[in-house]
Amino acid sequence: MCVRMCPLSFEEAQDALEARKQTGRARVKRADEFDADFDAYPGARVPAYVPGPDGNLVTVALTWGFSLEGKKGSVYNTRIESALEQLRQGRRGMWANAIARGRCLVPVWAFCEGHRTETELSEKTGKPVRRQYRFRLQHAGAFLLAGVQQEGQLSIVTTQPNAAVSPVHDRMPLVLGAGESSIWLGADFATLADRSAIQLTAISEH
Repeated sequence: MCVRMCPLSFEEAQDALEARKQTGRARVKRADEFDADFDAYPGARVPAYVPGPDGNLVTVALTWGFSLEGKKGSVYNTRIESALEQLRQGRRGMWANAIARGRCLVPVWAFCEGHRTETELSEKTGKPVRRQYRFRLQHAGAFLLAGVQQEGQLSIVTTQPNAAVSPVHDRMPLVLGAGESSIWLGADFATLADRSAIQLTAISEH
């Protein structure tokens, strides 16, 4: 499950959206190196694209994680299988309204996963921690993750891992490829659950 990502800044996200409106392509300067200080974790404010009143996309800042009434912490990932099942059950459950009416797009440079078995010693504590990997979309700079939002809060939609992610983790964010953002925001969004054709590159942080 995704607990860390490398989002565009709000300004970069706005610039990319404006370039897309003018040229049809969301041109942003590629980030080839990463500064961990700019990584986002649950609770952070991150940019996202949502349909505006006129149907055109607008950039908003959302808090990563759905709060749970009366409980500490937040739910920051949404299993697409669970959300779709709630829809089939008559729009009941935590994700039913968000997946039906709150689908959004989250622009990122990469997302991160901890390896299920590989460990390394933490520089801070000296104790073993899971080795971290960054995943990028091949032949792209920035790319989009599928998300759901409501009341200013965001959750990243996850699905079964593809061949690139499965050696590291048993879930992956629903990464959108070229031309798929309109599908995610449209009526046939469930067809995107299978991400086996998405080509990702895994980069070990050490």
